[in-house]
Amino acid sequence: MAAAHAMSPSDGLGAIVEQVAQEKGIDKQVLIETMEAAILKAAQAAFGPNRELEARYNPDTGNIDLFQYMTVVEAVTLSEREIAVDMARKHGLEAEIGEELGFQVFWHPKDAERAKQQDKEFGSVLDMKQARSTFGRIAAQAAKQVLLQRVRDAERDIIYNEYKDRQGQLIRGIVRRFEKGHNLIVDLGKTEGVLPAREQTPRETFRPGDRIVAFVKNIDREARGPMIILSRQSPHLVEKLFEAEVPEIYESIVKIVGVAREPGSRSKIAVTSRDADVDPVGACVGIKGSRVQAVVQELRGEKIDIVPWDKDPARYIINAIQPAEVNKVIVDEADHRMELVVPDEKLSLAIGRKGQNVRLASQLTGWRLDIISESKFQQMEEEALVQLREIEGLGEDLAKSMYRLGFRALEEVAEAAVEELVTIPGIDAPERAEEIKRAADAAMERVRQDRIGRATSRVEPLAEDEKLHFLQGIGARTVHLLEDAGYRRVEDLAREDPDRLAIKTGLGIKKARQIHEAARHFLSDEWKEIQEARAKSAAETTESGPA
Repeated sequence: MAAAHAMSPSDGLGAIVEQVAQEKGIDKQVLIETMEAAILKAAQAAFGPNRELEARYNPDTGNIDLFQYMTVVEAVTLSEREIAVDMARKHGLEAEIGEELGFQVFWHPKDAERAKQQDKEFGSVLDMKQARSTFGRIAAQAAKQVLLQRVRDAERDIIYNEYKDRQGQLIRGIVRRFEKGHNLIVDLGKTEGVLPAREQTPRETFRPGDRIVAFVKNIDREARGPMIILSRQSPHLVEKLFEAEVPEIYESIVKIVGVAREPGSRSKIAVTSRDADVDPVGACVGIKGSRVQAVVQELRGEKIDIVPWDKDPARYIINAIQPAEVNKVIVDEADHRMELVVPDEKLSLAIGRKGQNVRLASQLTGWRLDIISESKFQQMEEEALVQLREIEGLGEDLAKSMYRLGFRALEEVAEAAVEELVTIPGIDAPERAEEIKRAADAAMERVRQDRIGRATSRVEPLAEDEKLHFLQGIGARTVHLLEDAGYRRVEDLAREDPDRLAIKTGLGIKKARQIHEAARHFLSDEWKEIQEARAKSAAETTESGPA
């Protein structure tokens, strides 16, 4: 094969490759390999995918040379990949069967004369004259596009590698502009970040040129726009701002255990100290409130409650509900719920505006919280004791003991384990526990029959949810759970699969099957009797009325 036509690097891609490699910090060999692949792909599209082609960078010319290889055979079956031995010798090529001949494809405009000469000598063999006439332009465009794309990819890789370790940290920047959807573009120095509308704090406004501090929520390498996703809504923003302001947190003497936040309005943080001599709350507040005020200022006036963490959940929640006082805490570990009894005059303070205080305390501690006033608690206590007194053979003292231990309703006693009941003072044997359970069942049935009796004497229609209370073995607590899960009609329970019912309500498969059977029994037997009794009662009322 004749030597390639000499071309200075400045005439080809070499100078561009050198310049891009230096300016963008990209490995020169990576750029070369990328362009070789682009030229090869363009050649296969132009000359056909069946040809055996190779693209190779020529450091002398600074261009990508293209070659086609053909195998010498006795008889040609693949014209684009094979050349007959007779044809090769006819063109003065010394070759044996099985050897591979390489032909340079002169596609660069400056090689036009050599291309003409090649077409004259080997045109019938190579058969690429027509395709080559347009390939030069296609190849140049392909090389340019792939080079630009590789530069963009490399720049993104550089930015990603520089910022990937800053995910989960604070970052400072300058607001540059707003984009579609109210997304905020922030200049971070070497790149831009985006503060999506969903990550912005309500009532917080920025203008181009404003300085901003944000939390790096995510770095999305595949994002079309800025890859650094910022947040002003994240609870971690509060945590990191305190870490920046409080040396004791940075040095791990004081630890932030939890953060609950309603962005732009209020936050609660729980702190603890590894050093008994360091007050964690005082460290976060600072002298004359300097440290906490710096955080409040950065959050544009958002209120912050700093509470001490405690390993005792009840004490922790009492701290979290501040500034309200708590008189009593009733813990329900099974439902991970607590009832907080507060003075009547402190009820609104404990709940907070639109329930904010109790909501944040619940988020902070991970417990479901119910706030009850002292007078309401006393009323509930009396109502619960009235229910417990319905259990035949249960004395006043035992009823109060059971109430103090968390038994609030007949259903809870009827479904309690014997092993649990025998631990209560006054229930000294399993037989006694079984007796109390049977008595609780009987009391539930009396209450149910009494409720049905009152319903049959009424003329006005019965509400659908009211009928749930007519099911055998189901108390008010279970009815509430059913309604919360979306079951407000007896018919829904009768049609529902017990396994699905158990999953949706969290009641357990045994209880779910009991409810399912009770609903079917009620609809097939009891409901008809209730309707007949109500119709009879309505007729008697009509007859006894004025003529």
